[in-house]
Amino acid sequence: MVRTLSLFLAFNAINTNVFAAEAGMPQLDPTYWVSQAFWLILIFSILYISISRFYLPKIKNNLDDRENKIKEDLENANKFKQQSETKIKEYELIIENAKKEINKIHFDSKNLLDKDIQSKKDAMEKEIEKEVAKAQIDIVELKKNSIMSIQNISKNIASNIIENISGDKLNENSIKAAVKEISEKNISKHL
Repeated sequence: MVRTLSLFLAFNAINTNVFAAEAGMPQLDPTYWVSQAFWLILIFSILYISISRFYLPKIKNNLDDRENKIKEDLENANKFKQQSETKIKEYELIIENAKKEINKIHFDSKNLLDKDIQSKKDAMEKEIEKEVAKAQIDIVELKKNSIMSIQNISKNIASNIIENISGDKLNENSIKAAVKEISEKNISKHL
């Protein structure tokens, strides 16, 4: 119904000059409509053909190039990402192996140092035992020599005291035997 009404109004307007073409608006005059339609179709056809033949292909090529470049960049980025991830895994593996090797070297060095320290400690203990044994032998000899020195000194002192008190010199062998007997009794208590 609306179509019929709009068609009726359009035909009525054409026939009755409702558009006031006489008032100074020639584009509304139906006599010029055919020429206006011709030029409208011609200009828009030329615009359409020039845009579709010259400008749109260039724009489409630019968009395609841009899309291809973006795809290529994304592919390269993904490829580089995968390469970086593999490199990171390789570096982590290298670092892990290096840590294991460092721990092994540390453990081996510690064992080697412990063995070296133990061998030096054993050697020092043996040397100390030798020195202690030697010192004990020296002490025993010193004791023997000191006992003899004490006996000699005691014999000399006793003979000097007896000689000074009595004025006579006694037999040295009897003094020596008496000093030896007394010193053996008393010295064995202290040694």
